[in-house]
Amino acid sequence: FKDVQMVFQDPYASLHPRHSVDAVLGETLKLHGFGDIDARIEKLLADVGLGPAFRFRYPHQLSGGQRQRVAIARALAPEPSVLLLDEPTSALDVSVQAEVLNLLTDLRDARQLTYLMVSHDLAVVSHMCDDIAVMQLGEIVEVMGVEKMRAMQPEHPYTKHLLESSLGYNPPEDLQPTP
Repeated sequence: FKDVQMVFQDPYASLHPRHSVDAVLGETLKLHGFGDIDARIEKLLADVGLGPAFRFRYPHQLSGGQRQRVAIARALAPEPSVLLLDEPTSALDVSVQAEVLNLLTDLRDARQLTYLMVSHDLAVVSHMCDDIAVMQLGEIVEVMGVEKMRAMQPEHPYTKHLLESSLGYNPPEDLQPTP
């Protein structure tokens, strides 16, 4: 399970409130048999844009974006090749969302990671993904490239409905004004 790690939707709920950042990261590193824990924790924090001052803080002392960065650092600790991202920015403010998405993009490139992202936010999907699988009732109904999604060219009716609903309300044709 070292090769696949997960970043949860709500970083506050996924971080133990009585464990410092040091304890969270140290426990993960020890569990996976890594040595030189102190140096690895410092590097993980630097990799996610948190300085050494964050090491001994607790989740309640961190902002939502900082907590999500700690959750990302924890997922990176075992040096996985795949990260499962469950709505990684949905609990964050819009400005912080962009920072976290840029961080994830940089980490993917630097560490040659593969992301499997669950999201209902098509703007996030469009920014982060090369290929999209659309699920309906637990089944994949369509797989398409991001360019096809951006061009609004789905093949499956459910995908078409999702893409149209993401654009906002479209009145029925009989209620639209005629030119």
